[in-house]
Amino acid sequence: MAQRRLRLGMVGGGRGAFIGAVHRIASRIDDRWELVAGALSSDPERARASAEDLNIAPDRAYSDFREMARAEAARADGIDAVSIVTPNHMHAEPAIAFLEAGIHVICDKPLAATPEQARRIAEAVNGAKARFILTHNYTGYPLIRQAREMIERGELGEIRLVQAEYAQDWLTESVEKGDNKQAAWRTNPEMAGAGALGDIGTHAFNLLSFVTGLRCESLLADLQSFGAGRQVDDNGHVLLRFGGGARGMLWASQVAPGNENGLRLRVYGTKAGIEWHQENPNVMTFAPLGEPKRIVTRGGAGLGGGAGRWTRIPPGHPEGYLEGFATIYTDAADLIGGVGDGALLPNIDSGLEGMWFIEACQRSSGAGGTWVAR
Repeated sequence: MAQRRLRLGMVGGGRGAFIGAVHRIASRIDDRWELVAGALSSDPERARASAEDLNIAPDRAYSDFREMARAEAARADGIDAVSIVTPNHMHAEPAIAFLEAGIHVICDKPLAATPEQARRIAEAVNGAKARFILTHNYTGYPLIRQAREMIERGELGEIRLVQAEYAQDWLTESVEKGDNKQAAWRTNPEMAGAGALGDIGTHAFNLLSFVTGLRCESLLADLQSFGAGRQVDDNGHVLLRFGGGARGMLWASQVAPGNENGLRLRVYGTKAGIEWHQENPNVMTFAPLGEPKRIVTRGGAGLGGGAGRWTRIPPGHPEGYLEGFATIYTDAADLIGGVGDGALLPNIDSGLEGMWFIEACQRSSGAGGTWVAR
């Protein structure tokens, strides 16, 4: 039965922005969404020009997100959901405004810049009928969902060890002192809240939790700011203790030369281990204890074939970042349309977990590297 495209709005993501374009491409890959409205910049002229670039009708190009929430909620053809793709400190107010207007929210990660902002979003979510989705897009990769299924089926046995890392090199030099817009806001503590920890560390933390089902009970962190004059962390090492006795380590760095987008996950249980690298996401290593290692491909047979349910193209044709992001948008469309239960979608709980991770790491490191429990 044919379904209409859902109507999407966007807050942020205008000219010069990075992640807004990613959201727009991802939303269209499965032809489930159509961008029809936006408050694309806090600057009225840039907002208007950005809307023209995207063929948004003039009467749906807003200069203020509050005006947009009111107007779209009142229209018979108003938006079904809004994407919030602003810097971290500007997630809370738009999210709350649209939730209170009864409009579903798809928000970029991390949840907010401060625990207080996160708490206010959570209160709005709990009081709203509209859905809240957080775009931890790596959970949409087919082999990541395959790994989750394998662990749920017990193929790795009891999980003992988890190693997650996310390494980049783009802040090795203090590029925020130039005209790099992304670096400028991501290294501003008032706008970002945290540095590498919030930007990429939360992705690694979310991914290990999503795949293993483990909940971190306590952690010990050692954070650094290597960039000259930098006010946020750009490197961090974290020890993790999980319920049930499993142990883990997480490394997040944006000052590691030679690393472009090195998100990696390794999980070891009593029966087997798995290893996955985001930069080659169509391949995963599965190593049963005492047996030769197996290379699992996204389209390969065996092991339950779970990855195939989230694969769009034939084996051997790479899928990656945009397609993983698209899976989040398609799952969101299903949830909003009453088709799916959204069980695999990151939500407000995922966001609050990420905020706990950031705050606990900052407290631990600030105290000289002490264990911080929930």
